[in-house]
Amino acid sequence: MTMTDNKMIERAKQVFAVEIEGLEKTRDSLGASFVKAVRLILETVADGGIVVVSGVGKNLHIAEKMSAIFSSTGTRSIVLNPVQAMHGDLGMVSAKDVLVALSFSGESAEVNNLIPAIRRHGLKVISMTGRADSTLAQMSDIHIEIPCGKEACPFGMAPTNSTTATMAMGDALAMVLIDAQKFPVEDYAMNHPAGAIGRALVMKVTDVMRVGEHLAKIGPEATVLDALMAMTKAKCGAAVVAGADGKLLGIFTDGDFRRIVSERGTEEKVRVQSSREAAEIPSSNSNSKLQLNKSPIPLSSPVSLYMTKSPLFVYDDAYAAELLKIFEKKRIDDLPVCDRSGRVVGLVDIQDLPKMKVL
Repeated sequence: MTMTDNKMIERAKQVFAVEIEGLEKTRDSLGASFVKAVRLILETVADGGIVVVSGVGKNLHIAEKMSAIFSSTGTRSIVLNPVQAMHGDLGMVSAKDVLVALSFSGESAEVNNLIPAIRRHGLKVISMTGRADSTLAQMSDIHIEIPCGKEACPFGMAPTNSTTATMAMGDALAMVLIDAQKFPVEDYAMNHPAGAIGRALVMKVTDVMRVGEHLAKIGPEATVLDALMAMTKAKCGAAVVAGADGKLLGIFTDGDFRRIVSERGTEEKVRVQSSREAAEIPSSNSNSKLQLNKSPIPLSSPVSLYMTKSPLFVYDDAYAAELLKIFEKKRIDDLPVCDRSGRVVGLVDIQDLPKMKVL
C-alpha cells in the first residue's frame, strides 16, 4: 500500500525523535571517561603524536569525518582502514600516536583484530561503543560509551541513531580540544584557504575595504552637500568624518540624509496644515503649495549636526569574518576602518562583500 503524504512526514518525524532522544542520552552520559580521553589526546599531541581513527562499514565513514574535523581544528589525525592496516598500512602509525576505535556493537571482527597489532606498535586505545561489556571496550585503555538506545530503522539494524550519536561524540571531542589547546582562528583560517569560509577567514579587512578615491572622507566642518558630493564621487553610500588628526569622529550615510529630508518634509506639512487651519486657507490655495515646495533641506548645514557620532568601527588588522558578525548583528551597511591609533584608513560597504566573494 502506498504511503500517504502525512504518513511519510509522520515517519520522518519519528526518526528525528529517536535520534534526538539518542543524542540526549549520549550527552547525559558524559563523564570521567570523556575527560580521560581528552587528556590522553592532549598528551599525544603535546608529544608530537597524532590521533588515528578507525572503524569499519558506516563507522569508517564516521572515522573519516572525525579525523577531518580533528585535523582542521588543530589536532593532527589520520584515518586507518582496519582491513588495509593488516596488510601494510600499520606502517603509518607510531608509538607516540593514539587510536580511536569505533564500533557500536564493540564486536566488529575487523576492528577487534586490529587492536593487538596496534598495541604491538605501542599505541594506547580509546574506543567508542554502545556497550561497556563489549569485547572492544574491554580491550581499550579508555572506553566512551554511546548509550543512545535503539536504531531508528524499523528492523533495529541499519545504523542510524548510533552513527548520529557517535559522530556527535567525535564533534564534542574536537570542540573541547579546540578550547583546551587554545586553537586560534588564524590557524583555522590557514587550514581553510579555499571556498567562501576560507576567504572570510583568510582575508583581512584591508583586503575588502574602500580606500583612495573610493573612500568618501570629509572633515567635521564639511556641509551636508559636501558629504553628498564626496559620496557621489566615491560611489559609496556613506562618508566618514575625521578630525584634523585623521581620527574617526562620525559617519554620515545616505540613510541619514533620507531621514533628514523625511523629517523636514513632515515638519513642513504639519506647519502648513496648522497655518491653514488658523487662517482657514483652502487646501488648494496656490500659496500653500508654494510654501510646501520650499521645505528647507539643510544642504549648507555642518554635517557634524547630522552624523552618527562615535560610530562602530573595525580595526584594519581584523579578519573579514569579524565583519560578517558585525553586519549581521548590528544590521548596518557601512563600517569605518581605523588603525590602532584610531585614524580612519578605510570603509567597508556591505555591498562590496559579495563581489569579493566573502558573502
